[in-house]
Amino acid sequence: MQSQDTQDITTSLAWWVTGPGQGALQPAPIDAAEGLLPTSAVTVETRFSGISRGTESLVFHGRVPASEHGRMRAPFQQGEFPYPVKYGYANVGQVTDGPADLLGRTVFCLFPHQQRYRVPQQAVYPIPDGVPAERAVLAANMETAVNGLWDASPGVGDRVLVVGLGVVGLLVGWLAAQIPGTRVTVLDTNPARRTQAQALGLDFTEGPGRDDYDLVFHTSGQPAGLTTALASAGPEARIVEMSWYGNAAVAAPLGEGFHARRLTLRSSQVGQIPTDRRPRWDYRRRMALALELLQDDRLDQLITGESRFAELAQVMPTLLAGTADVLCHRIVY
Repeated sequence: MQSQDTQDITTSLAWWVTGPGQGALQPAPIDAAEGLLPTSAVTVETRFSGISRGTESLVFHGRVPASEHGRMRAPFQQGEFPYPVKYGYANVGQVTDGPADLLGRTVFCLFPHQQRYRVPQQAVYPIPDGVPAERAVLAANMETAVNGLWDASPGVGDRVLVVGLGVVGLLVGWLAAQIPGTRVTVLDTNPARRTQAQALGLDFTEGPGRDDYDLVFHTSGQPAGLTTALASAGPEARIVEMSWYGNAAVAAPLGEGFHARRLTLRSSQVGQIPTDRRPRWDYRRRMALALELLQDDRLDQLITGESRFAELAQVMPTLLAGTADVLCHRIVY
């Protein structure tokens, strides 16, 4: 173990959601769990964190339903929904205290926006040499996309549509396009998304077209997107719903041809590994895969801006207000 001058400091600044549409940088304990032993813990100095706009917007605006307060807890969340709560799960930092094999390593952790923290050793994931630390903030989004592909089970040659091009939607399309023979179209009503889609080698469209897709992913977070997804699926096709609407009621158009076309509407949520993979996969192996998949330089297109940690209270309301052109926003410490 290597001692650091900061080792005896017990608190660090963190981003807290303090009320509906309100937040502040406030102290939080460095120790993220009770009873941490020096031999099994690591101290991390954060270098970057990423804002997961969909989920963090729901938390920021107090839209997590009471029924989901337990299931929606982030791994190292502090506080209880709705407020005050320390929330987030895309943290990249450097190990400054810990076992020799991790000391000095750059790691990813499902940790909120906080300058310094100490967690169990198994909670951090060394970042592969081919992945820049700046890009590794996309790891949690990539993990969600991987799980979505597992839930969908796309096949060789499938015609695939992705409706809604946030970070997860673009990653889903990018992954699906690497399956031999697939023909992937990505759809978003925002024409600015064409730039990122084409950079990833994806066929972009702004509006509904054909209605014979073998597989449709919905990732827009908007009820209108679900309507488009259902209308675009071919007979016996599967629609994978990856959007989460919080406490909002969503009207799904299950009339018209939904039954006659024998469509399957399937939910996907990263909190659980699909049943058929659980005997062989665990969360640690899945995250390691997500990090390995980030080695493509084109994925830098998904990070559309960055701010300093000290500016979070000023920039977070704007970033989570639904600004159409923002994808992943990176926080620099």
